[in-house]
Amino acid sequence: MRTNIFKYLKSFHSTQPNDVDRLIISAFLHKNKLTIEKNEFLKSFVITENYSDEYYRLKKFISVLDKEVPKFDIEELIELFEFVISPADRIVNGAIYTPVKIREYIINQSFRSKKNSLVNSKIADISCGCGGFLFNAAKQLRERTGKTYSEIFQNQIFGLDIQTYSITRAKLLLSILAISEGEDKKEFLFNLFVGDALTFDWRKQFNNFSGFDILLGNPPYVCSRNISEEIKANLEKWEVCKSGHPDLYIPFFQIGIETLSSDGVLGFITMNSFFKSLNGRALRDYFQRLSLNFKIIDFGAEQVFKSKNTYTCICLIEKSKKAFIKYSKCESKELLTQVKSFSKILYASLDSRKGWNLQDNEVVSRIESTGVPFGDLYKTRHGIATLRNDIYIFNPVCEDKDYYYLQNGSLYQIEKEICKDIINSNKLSRQVHLNDLKEKIIFPYDNSKKPKLLDEKILKKDFPKAYNYLKNKRNFLALRDKGKGEYENWFAFGRTQSLEMIKNKLFFPKMSNQTPNCIISTDEDLLFYNGLAIVGGTEKSLAVIKKIMESKVFWYYIRTTSKPYASNYYSLNGNYINNFGICLLNEDETNFVINEQNKNELDMFFEKKYDIQIKFL
Repeated sequence: MRTNIFKYLKSFHSTQPNDVDRLIISAFLHKNKLTIEKNEFLKSFVITENYSDEYYRLKKFISVLDKEVPKFDIEELIELFEFVISPADRIVNGAIYTPVKIREYIINQSFRSKKNSLVNSKIADISCGCGGFLFNAAKQLRERTGKTYSEIFQNQIFGLDIQTYSITRAKLLLSILAISEGEDKKEFLFNLFVGDALTFDWRKQFNNFSGFDILLGNPPYVCSRNISEEIKANLEKWEVCKSGHPDLYIPFFQIGIETLSSDGVLGFITMNSFFKSLNGRALRDYFQRLSLNFKIIDFGAEQVFKSKNTYTCICLIEKSKKAFIKYSKCESKELLTQVKSFSKILYASLDSRKGWNLQDNEVVSRIESTGVPFGDLYKTRHGIATLRNDIYIFNPVCEDKDYYYLQNGSLYQIEKEICKDIINSNKLSRQVHLNDLKEKIIFPYDNSKKPKLLDEKILKKDFPKAYNYLKNKRNFLALRDKGKGEYENWFAFGRTQSLEMIKNKLFFPKMSNQTPNCIISTDEDLLFYNGLAIVGGTEKSLAVIKKIMESKVFWYYIRTTSKPYASNYYSLNGNYINNFGICLLNEDETNFVINEQNKNELDMFFEKKYDIQIKFL
């Protein structure tokens, strides 16, 4: 979709969905030279010259379309319908446009499983949005069965969405599909309902309801922090929501499976975070208990949805077959040409508590079963969280005997005695010297092992320059946590984490796109932010784990099991490294690991210790 189209719609005076829909539908009909003769529903959305103001806006909108979308086809219409959902509703309801190649692949695979019974199959999307999946499903049903759209809409297509305007748009989309192929009826009968999938009861809508034969869709993308209290209460009714703080897509698996007929098929594209996340643990338990035939196509670090910063997979589940998981990792462009071969994974080989290792399951399991789990040996911490690093952390523009000089709007003197060294350990995703990372932080705490916030009177008396600077920035500090933060005092850091003075630390980044660079520090006063650190232990033990974390084996494990991010970055957070097995070393092996400088020699040594051979990286 094009920029000027979005700008025009944003400037549109009406916020009523019906007014926007009239504009879009009228423009689509005009651009595609479609005439509505019979269908009363579509005719009610057509703007004519009788509506002078609306007609003027329509002409202007069409001129914008002519410049940016010469061919205003059905996919542009579907994407536009998804765009004009308000930003607030996007957060609350997680609506998103699913590319046609994804929809078609899921439908083709689901239909293949039911090819002998498509004539009577009931097909549903329980979070249908504007109806993209239902559009393609209806189109394929007509091609395969020869039925009219009127019959298909009335007997075989079912949809549910929480927003009334989404159901209206789904009806518009399906009506246009029929009319564009020559089927113009006065009225189409739809089974499209407004309701919350978490509480909706299909049995109350239909007598003798025995479930859907095929259930398709793209469950809502709403993270737990954006879920209302009312919805959270409804989530608690579902078994799969009993761990962590579940995102909204998680219960849709259980709802979908339990809404299927006894031999039904489910086809979703959804987030892949349930493989490893804490909030996906109960869902993994659920899947392992059912042991259904489950095919997963993982898109890894690829961001399939251009409007959403998330990582996804396709899930195809056959309810009647108890079997195993088939897993493949590929890019979305490979779907319609060739999907890489699937590996078969027995449910019994998976650990729902630790998280599912689906890629190279046997090799990863061997790594995790070696020695002692990382999380049992080492304590990791996140860096300090001021919530306004731009105020507390700085690189002095100059210094003298008593003061650092800080440039932040104006030039400020800051007493050296209230400052400490700090590093951003996220920058260790590349090779860099520790001294090159050091910055200064204003540290309004005492120098005890477990620092306590200075009394405001003492701060003002002993460090008047720093106090005046912080006071000058007080309004900005007050905006932390959206202005709702409760702090020990206004100048305190936003969080109290990682303030303790610890001598031995091994710094490493939160995420990296290559084998991480780790740095050991024995400076008790050195603080860190953004990244992570192993804290405590002996210098010798840190020297060993540093070499292990910089090894090919460790990076292979991270690349294979961890959460992906854009540009092939992967998370090194605790949840993703705690199960990595730390191989046991005797004294000679320990000395070799610590003293060996040749990385290739170390990599070969670790591959032998873990009894694996890494073919790529």
